[in-house]
Amino acid sequence: MQNFPSVEWAVSDAPVPYEAAVAFMEARARAIREGEASEMVWFLEHPALYTSGTSANPEDLKDAARFPVFDAGRGGQYTYHGPGQRVAYVMLDVGARGRDVRAFVQNLEAWIIAALGAFNVEAGPREGRVGVWVDRSQAGTELREDKIAAIGVRLKRWVSFHGISLNVEPDLEHFSGITPCGIADSRYGVTSLVDLGIPASMDDVDIALRDAFETIFASRLVAVPSPLQVAS
Repeated sequence: MQNFPSVEWAVSDAPVPYEAAVAFMEARARAIREGEASEMVWFLEHPALYTSGTSANPEDLKDAARFPVFDAGRGGQYTYHGPGQRVAYVMLDVGARGRDVRAFVQNLEAWIIAALGAFNVEAGPREGRVGVWVDRSQAGTELREDKIAAIGVRLKRWVSFHGISLNVEPDLEHFSGITPCGIADSRYGVTSLVDLGIPASMDDVDIALRDAFETIFASRLVAVPSPLQVAS
C-alpha cells in the first residue's frame, strides 16, 4: 500500500458560515496545489441553509424563503446543511492519489459506510442515486430507502474540496424545502442516526469518521494544534 503524508484534521465547534467555509477551502486547495500546505479534512456544522450544485434544477427549490440559498459550485443538486449534521470537507491531492475521480468518490462512499458500520448501521450506495442509503423496507411492503449521507465534491487541478455530510440529529423537516438531490420519488426519503434510533453524539460520529478515514484513505489524521481561523 502506498504511503501518503499525514493529513491535517480540524474540528470547528461553533457553526461556520457557508461562504467563509468555501473561501477557506478554496485558499487551502490552492496552497495544497502549490506545495505550501498539507492535505486537510475539516469537520464542522453550518447554520441552516440550502446549497445548489452544478446539476441543480430550480424547480427543486420548493421553499426559497426558508433559509439562505448558496450556489456551491460542487457537483450534485440541492441539499440542506444545518445543526446536527456533520459536514466533512476533504481537501486532498487526488492527483497524487492516482488521478482517478471515480475511485475517489467511491472511497468517499466507503468512508461513510465504514463509519456507519461502527453504529451497526447497514448502508450503501445505490445505482443512479448519489449518496449513501439505508433500507427502511418492512417485510411484505414496497421498497423504502432513506438517504443518510450526501456527497458533493469539486476538483481544481486535481485537488478536492467540499465533501460529505452525514445526518446525525438534524431537523429532517427542513429537507422538505427542497427536493433533496433531485429525487422526488416517495419511496426515497431522508433519515439520520437519531431517526434510526441511534442516539450517537457528534463526538461519537467524529471518532467513527476519523477511524474509517484512516483505513479507507490509507492516511493518518493529525489534529491541528489550534482551531481554524476562518473569517466570517
